[in-house]
Amino acid sequence: MADLIICRCEEITEAEVLEAIHQGARNLTEVKRRTRAGMGLCQGKTCQGLVARLLARELGSNLASIAPPSARPPTRPLLLAAFVEEQPA
Repeated sequence: MADLIICRCEEITEAEVLEAIHQGARNLTEVKRRTRAGMGLCQGKTCQGLVARLLARELGSNLASIAPPSARPPTRPLLLAAFVEEQPA
């Protein structure tokens, strides 16, 4: 089962998630930082539940105690001119 893909977008396996947990990851955000699980196109919609189940199982806690990761809205690039105030001539 170690070759089971947990995050399809980033191709993260169950073994990689378990390794992150065994190295000290204690929540979804820490697993995400260590493995990139949840950083793909779906932004965790597919894998977040699977990672949460693995965390709960490995930490000996119930699934309800696993807090969701911190959400950050998507950003878009801006031109530097948007930050520059025009000076009167």
